[in-house]
Amino acid sequence: MSARVIAVARDAGHRFSKAVVPEIAILAGLGVAGDAHSGETVKHRSRVRVDPSQPNLRQVHLIHAELFEEVGVQGFRVGPGDLGENITTAGIDLLALPRGAVLRIGDTVRLEVTGLRNPCTQIDSFQRGLLAAVLEKRADGTLVRKSGIMTIVLAGGAVRSGDSIDVDLPDPPFLPLDRV
Repeated sequence: MSARVIAVARDAGHRFSKAVVPEIAILAGLGVAGDAHSGETVKHRSRVRVDPSQPNLRQVHLIHAELFEEVGVQGFRVGPGDLGENITTAGIDLLALPRGAVLRIGDTVRLEVTGLRNPCTQIDSFQRGLLAAVLEKRADGTLVRKSGIMTIVLAGGAVRSGDSIDVDLPDPPFLPLDRV
């Protein structure tokens, strides 16, 4: 299966889940038009409290639909937009991408991967126990955050369900993703 967009979502308010819509407009250097997290500087409330002038490395949030299937086996019901992502994908291992990889979506959109979404306790408010399901501890003690990746917008355009996704990798050495 080739990588593609399954759904797109946005929300003008700072709510946990986002509404699935037919299309989102991605704005270069800003994020999703009409979304609370759009902007050159950080919009995530906890980060704004620390330093509202820091750059927004979380302009567009992507989650792989395969995560919904994984947590579904554990009894959770999660669908597109539920975990606050703007773009739900299929057929691409988002968590394995290196920092600096560029996602080419459709004809014009270019998103640069900045890091991992750090899941917070709001996930348990959505469904009790879900936070533990999107975190995994490896045998060596490494914590794996499975709740998607964050990106900045290099080039904008429209994104809709069914759009293709291609990846341009940065020059080696590849830097692993960390939370942003």
